[in-house]
Amino acid sequence: MASEVILKQKEEQVKKLAEEMQKSSLILFTEYRGINVTDDTTLRKNIRNANGKYSVIKNNITRRALAEAKIEGLDEEILTGPTAVITVEGSYLDALKAIYNFSKDNEFYQIKAGVLDGKAVSKEELITLAKLPSREVLIAKLAGCLLGNISKLAVALDQVAKQKESAE
Repeated sequence: MASEVILKQKEEQVKKLAEEMQKSSLILFTEYRGINVTDDTTLRKNIRNANGKYSVIKNNITRRALAEAKIEGLDEEILTGPTAVITVEGSYLDALKAIYNFSKDNEFYQIKAGVLDGKAVSKEELITLAKLPSREVLIAKLAGCLLGNISKLAVALDQVAKQKESAE
């Protein structure tokens, strides 16, 4: 009788995780071996502040949830050893940057792979994305470039106007 109850609980876990995965713009798989309570608490807080959810779930349940959510393309090696699952709904860049920065400072914590908007992506692709400047920085750089070009255009137009005046 107890095994039937446990089986029902696991089925419910799989269903809940699969639904969560389907809603997520980013699903990240990380190895957390060696993390202490203080670091874990800090990481969870940073992920929560970036609209993410950090969970430690058995690999078998995660594997079944991925199948139920119809997410394919991940290497089977990803779900070996201690694996944390981070899901993010909406904008995922802040959560990805938080995890990447944490993994840079703590070599025991490693990004394994992920799913970005339903497509499996490698560790390298995620790290490249995490290294990109923030949206605000990119907009500021673009504005600076545009302003510089507009200034050069204004100077050039002023010189053309002066040349036309002197020619008349």
